[in-house]
Amino acid sequence: MSPTNRDRLLLCIAVLLLWQLSTAWSKLLDPQLFPQPLQVLKLLAEDREVFVKSILSSFNLLFWGCTLATLLAIPLGLIVGWNRRLRLAIEPATNVLGPIPPIVYIPYAIAILPTFTQSSVFIIFIGAFWPFINILLPGAMPHIVSGGAISLVLSFILLTAAEMIGATIGLGWYVKYFSDFADYPRVVAGIIVIGAVVLLLMTLYQRLTSYLLRWRK
Repeated sequence: MSPTNRDRLLLCIAVLLLWQLSTAWSKLLDPQLFPQPLQVLKLLAEDREVFVKSILSSFNLLFWGCTLATLLAIPLGLIVGWNRRLRLAIEPATNVLGPIPPIVYIPYAIAILPTFTQSSVFIIFIGAFWPFINILLPGAMPHIVSGGAISLVLSFILLTAAEMIGATIGLGWYVKYFSDFADYPRVVAGIIVIGAVVLLLMTLYQRLTSYLLRWRK
């Protein structure tokens, strides 16, 4: 085991021990809001089928939203980066629309589009679209990679938020549904699963980008 992985393992153990100490052993935290580690682990096992379905549902929305954004934004970004006149023409629009948090469009997307799937894909598309627009043709791959990382994280955040509002399945739905019933052990379990999924996504993405940019080494 490398020193970095060993340090990460020790940090995880320390966090678990602190969690156990503050909940099960010392009762420092409210047991209704802060469940014990073993209680959460038990729920992770009990609800594994729900988590699998939720992850598959979330990944389906994430895939289509990010794919559509990539297919449109990368060619458009390359064209804009190559044509200075076009870039200067649309720059004011990007400066206005780009900083707007895509999450504000969620209520309108759910109200206007016929299905929750379409509205979620649209929101993810908007969130993933803008980080790709600043791509320039010379040395484009590093810009594409960095924009992709931002888009992936932002898209997952938007997906989770959208699922909390209008979904009947998904990781965001799971957390929101059980929070409405004050079932905080399951809320914590859902948060842990979301964190694990984000970690897995970013790890896979980093390995992919390391392969794509291996020539830089």
